[in-house]
Formats: sequence, structure tokens, C-alpha cells
Amino acid sequence: MCKTSIYDARNNFSSLVKMAEEGEVVQLTRYDKPVAVIISWAEYDSEEEKKPSLLTELAELKRNYADVISNEDFVIPSRECPDYSKDPWA
Repeated sequence: MCKTSIYDARNNFSSLVKMAEEGEVVQLTRYDKPVAVIISWAEYDSEEEKKPSLLTELAELKRNYADVISNEDFVIPSRECPDYSKDPWA
């Protein structure tokens, strides 16, 4: 695993992406604390396939406990993110 500061990553971003493409995990730090990771798309995609979707899990819980909860009490959130450019206090 390669470890670099965000400042250095800004100056060497293309080489860090190249390292990630080759399979190396690149850890980005701020004040020596890990804050982010750069990984290849293939690695990210394979990890995403392994994880069950939160929405899938919520829908399964709703089916399993339909007799305990009502539809008004259990709302599956949408996947949309708020647009802070229109209303920063939303």
C-alpha cells in the first residue's frame, strides 16, 4: 500500500492513478491521518458486487416484518442526493 499526503497527491495525481490501475492501493492522508483511498475500478466494482444494497436489505426487512410495521412508519429513502446549489440549507 502506498501512503501519501493530499498535498503530494495533488502534484502527482496521474502517477498515483496509474499505480492504482496496476493494482496498488493508494492511501491519502491529511496530517498523517488516513482520509481517502485510490483503488482501481476493477477492485471497486468487485467490492460493490459483494455488498448487499441497503435498499435491498430494507425492502427485505419490510417484507419480513410487514405484520409488525405499517407502511407509514417504514419509508425506503430515495437514492437522490440533495442539490445544495439551489438551497444550501436543505
